[in-house]
Amino acid sequence: MTEALLSIENETDYRFYYKEEWLTPYTVNATFENAELETVLNALFKETELNYIIRDKSIILTKNAIVYQNLPQNYFDTDSSNVDVSGQNAIIKTQSQPTSQVISIGKQQRGDSKTHILSGIVRDAVSGEPLASLAITTTDRSHYTTTLTDGSYKLELPSGYNSLETNLLGYQQQSYTIVLYGDGTLDMKLEENTEMLGEVLIDAERDKNISEAVMGLTSINIESIKTIPLVLGERDILKAAITLPGISTAGEGANGYNVRGGRTDQNLILLDDAVLYAPNHFLGFFSAVNPFTTAKADIYKASIPAEFGGRLSSVIDIETKDGNTSDFSGEGSIGPVTANIALEIPVVKEKAAIIAGVRATYADWILNSLDEESLNNSEASFYDAIVKYHHKIGEKNTISATGYYSRDRFSITTDSLYDYENSLASIKWETRLNDKTNADFHLNTTHYTYDINFDGDTNADFDYGYAVNETQLKANINHNLNEKHKLQYGLSSKIYGIQPGNISPRGTNSDVLPLRLAYERGLESAVFFSDSYKPNKNWLFDLGFRLSMFNALGSSTQNFYADDEPKNDGSIVRTESYDDFQVYETYFTPEFRLSGRYFLTESASLKASFNRSAQYIHQLTSNTTVSPTDIWKLSDSNIKPQRGNQYALGIYKNVDTRDLEISLEGYYKTMDNILDYKVGADLTLNQTIEQELLQGTGRAYGVELLIKKEKGDFNGYFGYTYSRSELRLNSTIPEENVNNGQYFPANYDKPHDFSLVSNYRLTRRFSFSSNFVYQTGRPVTYPTGKFIYAGQEQVVYSDRNRFRIPDYYRLDLGINIEGNHKKNKLAHSFVNISVYNVLGRNNPYSVFFVTEDNEIKAFQTSIFSIPIPTITYNFKF
Repeated sequence: MTEALLSIENETDYRFYYKEEWLTPYTVNATFENAELETVLNALFKETELNYIIRDKSIILTKNAIVYQNLPQNYFDTDSSNVDVSGQNAIIKTQSQPTSQVISIGKQQRGDSKTHILSGIVRDAVSGEPLASLAITTTDRSHYTTTLTDGSYKLELPSGYNSLETNLLGYQQQSYTIVLYGDGTLDMKLEENTEMLGEVLIDAERDKNISEAVMGLTSINIESIKTIPLVLGERDILKAAITLPGISTAGEGANGYNVRGGRTDQNLILLDDAVLYAPNHFLGFFSAVNPFTTAKADIYKASIPAEFGGRLSSVIDIETKDGNTSDFSGEGSIGPVTANIALEIPVVKEKAAIIAGVRATYADWILNSLDEESLNNSEASFYDAIVKYHHKIGEKNTISATGYYSRDRFSITTDSLYDYENSLASIKWETRLNDKTNADFHLNTTHYTYDINFDGDTNADFDYGYAVNETQLKANINHNLNEKHKLQYGLSSKIYGIQPGNISPRGTNSDVLPLRLAYERGLESAVFFSDSYKPNKNWLFDLGFRLSMFNALGSSTQNFYADDEPKNDGSIVRTESYDDFQVYETYFTPEFRLSGRYFLTESASLKASFNRSAQYIHQLTSNTTVSPTDIWKLSDSNIKPQRGNQYALGIYKNVDTRDLEISLEGYYKTMDNILDYKVGADLTLNQTIEQELLQGTGRAYGVELLIKKEKGDFNGYFGYTYSRSELRLNSTIPEENVNNGQYFPANYDKPHDFSLVSNYRLTRRFSFSSNFVYQTGRPVTYPTGKFIYAGQEQVVYSDRNRFRIPDYYRLDLGINIEGNHKKNKLAHSFVNISVYNVLGRNNPYSVFFVTEDNEIKAFQTSIFSIPIPTITYNFKF
């Protein structure tokens, strides 16, 4: 640029006046012939922050601001305390200017708007890693935004002076005073606040809980969960989530999660936008997500964004970290049954990096070491691996790719070996189309399979297999229309492929006949649109609509049954066969996602929401709780999609003097076409499985209270949930009618759920943590009598789920010891010593009945009925 201006001086009689450092960042490449001087200058300075004024033969450059040579008419007759030069938008204010350093951003334009877009990227000052979910606000809270997963942000601000501050748990608060002349960029680097380490927090973003219109959102703080004492010392994202209101499991060791009275299959669990079908390892004791490679985990219990669909109850959106592009770093842990290591490797300095994590268990060695002969040949092991590549291309494009694989094997008996696998891959392209529009495009695929190998003493040895696949394409566009409207729209489509089961003889002496069920296919598509509408300071609305469609595809053979008759072979009226990929059934569902927020005061808000969702894939299980060997079934001519409506109302309050967040939410949910089963249903390798299924209605309602303290030596949260979840199977056909067509509790119905998680920091290195849980016992069906029929003793059972097993409660305690805080050391360490179930409570997992010597006897199974001590060593470098 300097050479260009010298060239103009040589060609003309004009002379330039400027500061040398103003020109340093800019280069130009342009050709002019017989051009006016102002045309040349406008072209040279178009992409810079420089303006100019011509006085005689002098060209005076200014940075950012325009120098006006004429005042508007009647200027001295107006209130000069805040004058807007009509059509020129000059910044003229008599307010006192800040004494701290002022950052000038943007280039003032004639006729410019009164607001401009400030954008940039926020990174860790040491590692260079992007900081997600960081809050950037003006000091008066009138304007705010949060950073995305890549650390980028956009904030619309008024022209002129603005005071900004940043807030993110674990990082020092930064303040900036800027004068904004036009659209511009401000990148930030934040340093960690070491005094914040070890706090037990879930939502770290200041005022987000009261300012956003979203309801029922739980954001897991990955760093804070390291102090929660959990079974076997494993830092577990999803296990930490169930200590919060509205999220529970059917019991210790249960696979899957129940959210606000929903079934376990009603949760969409996403890892980098790809579905994770089996979210647990080790028979449900560990989650399948590596905490060391995870950036964030958001759980939507209500106000589910319109871009997500396919499940009724919740979306668990988990995102993997972007690798450190500056330095090689890592994190790991060694526990009693597992070991974990994650490495971050720069590929292109400040642009591209890889993060890779591997986790495995050595429980087989422990099982074989136990003095229990029946467990000598047992096996229970798992491992998982994840790798993500992230590359920033220029200022507008980012590409990332994730691969994940996990495998579990277990055999508690000597004749059966269970083996199940998760694998997924996803590619994401993020692009900035213009100053107001961003887009991201996704391609992902998921594969889940399990096998059972039976090798017994009889001639019934077999190999059994099952698999489900899905592949999805999605386009998502975010457009900041103006200060009042922020739009999001897009479309998605995924294709399912399910191998419902196959069995083959194992060995030459097996009498098992081979069988392979017909392959199932389905196509689920959707278009979605949402508008975050802010009519004024007090009101904010999130208005979303999603139109989903499901096509059941051939090849397939469908049975059609007579009305008002039970589904069995005798009631089949006709059978239809369909060719490969032929559409034989189509379902449409308009889905509404509506929520609103109203500020009661500056620190309190009232919110309400309504969600309508549809689910076209169902999980079938004949057990009380789900297991990794359950099967998934697509909707077809006989099995209708599940549909649900949820209404929610909540009040939220922040108490700054005590640093408390308080929320109280109530909800009511209705569900249609919920699957249940006939008594004695056979779900394995059943070619007419619709004859074993029932579909009814469900309802769930409850109140959730959360009190959370984020700062100070003593911190943590208290959660209480009162909830009910009920089903009704009402049919004119007697064998399809349960409990006389009345509502009855679901297997996972637990009215009272109380949890208290706390952490007390004694010094900067030593802290104590505790976790107390109390839950109502879940429902169970008991035998209530017996009678003799045809010389055989028969048992009479109560109405389904009329009784309950004993209540559940547990206390866990932990001591957390951090290594010294020297900056220059090879690795920083953290030791957790914890005791799970300190009270040794023999909590029942299930109750079952057997008949011995003409007497009915009740038994209960329990898991971890004694205190379980654990020592886990964590390190970070």
